[in-house]
Amino acid sequence: MPGFAGLLLIHLHFPEAGSLKGKRKDLKSVKEQLRGRLGVAVSEVDHHDLWQRSTLAAAVVGGSPSAVHEAADRVERFLDSRVPENYRVERTVVSFEEVL
Repeated sequence: MPGFAGLLLIHLHFPEAGSLKGKRKDLKSVKEQLRGRLGVAVSEVDHHDLWQRSTLAAAVVGGSPSAVHEAADRVERFLDSRVPENYRVERTVVSFEEVL
């Protein structure tokens, strides 16, 4: 079965956030742009109650490992333009055959 998925853990730091409300405003914008501009499935998975930290789980899919790596690279370039030096990404690429 062809097809590949890129799974990304995105660790974000919002040093300017002084409250949960401030963090959520910035985080909502990042998530909406990842979804709308890049077609990434994304959800906050950790640090819900911390003011300056968040961890997102994101997924991209493609027909080849190189397509998935390119999509993940676009995510990192977006993050670099949006929150430079305040993020870290862990990524894994798997085939659907490996998962099934």
